[in-house]
Amino acid sequence: MAATERDEAAPRVVSAVPVPMRDLLAACAAANVISTPPRVPDREAVRSSAAGQRKAA
Repeated sequence: MAATERDEAAPRVVSAVPVPMRDLLAACAAANVISTPPRVPDREAVRSSAAGQRKAA
């Protein structure tokens, strides 16, 4: 990269308000939950759940 290209690059934006680590981790956890598709239930778990419901009825 030429020096002129590097000098013309947009400067990094630094937040004026610091974000607490707790809020950053909570935002990451929420994004992970939202972006992860639901898993297909395990066949064994479905069988044991259905058997438990039949016993309770």
